Amino acid sequence: MRLWLKVLMVVGMTLAILVPLMMIRGVIHERQSYRSEAVSEVARSYAGAQAFSGPVLVVPYTETVRVEEQDAEGKVRQVEREQSRQWVFFPETLEVGGPLRPETRRLGLHEVRVYEWEARAQAHFQARIPVDEDGTGNRRIGQARLGYGIADVRGLLAPPRVQIDGKPMAIEDGLGDGSGAGVHVELPTPEPGEVLELDARLEFTLGGTESLSLVPLGKHNDFAIDSSWQHPRFSGSFLPRSRDIDGNGFSARWQVASVATNAQRQYLDGRRLPNVGLDPSDGTSHLYDTSGELDAVRVTLVEPVNVYSQADRATKYGLLFVLLTFVGFFIFELVKHLPIHPIQYGLVGLALAIFFLLLVSLSEHIAFGWAYLAASVACIGLLGFYLSAVLRSIGRGLGFATMLGLLYAALYGLLVSEDNALVLGSGLLFVVLAALMTVTRKVDWYQLAGRGSLQG
Repeated sequence: MRLWLKVLMVVGMTLAILVPLMMIRGVIHERQSYRSEAVSEVARSYAGAQAFSGPVLVVPYTETVRVEEQDAEGKVRQVEREQSRQWVFFPETLEVGGPLRPETRRLGLHEVRVYEWEARAQAHFQARIPVDEDGTGNRRIGQARLGYGIADVRGLLAPPRVQIDGKPMAIEDGLGDGSGAGVHVELPTPEPGEVLELDARLEFTLGGTESLSLVPLGKHNDFAIDSSWQHPRFSGSFLPRSRDIDGNGFSARWQVASVATNAQRQYLDGRRLPNVGLDPSDGTSHLYDTSGELDAVRVTLVEPVNVYSQADRATKYGLLFVLLTFVGFFIFELVKHLPIHPIQYGLVGLALAIFFLLLVSLSEHIAFGWAYLAASVACIGLLGFYLSAVLRSIGRGLGFATMLGLLYAALYGLLVSEDNALVLGSGLLFVVLAALMTVTRKVDWYQLAGRGSLQG
């Protein structure tokens, strides 16, 4: 077989192996979707990703105003109409915190992270009720209420306890106006010009799945969360001002001033609480439109190793594995003049592709590192055994197996060193290219192309 035909054959076989590689990636994405369904199932039966906001002091009022309207004859006249409005007051200081106790629940093959948050929210208000400036007495003030927003109230594992100025208060469902999920407290009706100065304390236990968000609605906000989970992810609109992560878990503290966030304005505009779900691409958080959400700080209990994202990243290097192996075969044919049949190329390529399927299936049952070791040893052993016959030498077969072992070791380094993947990958490609150039530096390609030196 002439040189250029052999090159075309190698390229064609490499592209053909893309088909099983894409099929294996499809299996990985399917398994990822199954895990997403497991998270959704746990969230439906327990509670979803949680968000907490408040408290917010709301004072409704009704006033009579004169407006111009057209009658049936088209004449414009002034009439009196009642309009319902409300004053909204945010806390001067807001302190929210408490320990987050993680737990892992299993649904089939999949583990889902849930938590119980022993929370407390302490807020101080100093609000002045406006007076009726025109003195007509057309304004009627309603009963004030203090509202706390909770994304999924099913997560309240015990009745919340509220104290206003140290006095226990009865707590009601909802926010009192039908505008969202949460709880509220009814307060006495204030008088015009009255200054409402009060301290509100809420204690509650909130269950949720994977993620917790806190909305900084106070003028001065101080949030603190600690947990025994060792792998947190901090995100949202603000990162912690201080954090400590070690083998015993993590502790984090946020300090946010109202001038640094639009949360108060967003609340008045009717934006919703953050609602974080699962993102199939990394198993931790949903990619969704956040434009209608309140600014918030967020902590997510992530997996130390997401086997599906790791396996998916590994398959992206599958074509490189196949290409390097086929190039190695080609160089071997070139140097040793020992022909390798296209079917043998194909079988070796399929064995390399099967590695990734073994990896994802084993990692569902054992730790990812052990799954990677078992899958790589199985494939390297099979290929070493097969190539010893194909290349008519045990030494040659072991040599190729050693080369594959180095490739698998390099790939594992890329997977576990995500932050350094680019520099490691580029270094690997440089080393491979340098090795190929060194081996073929004295080859006369014109001479090889001019004679049928490669047989097949």
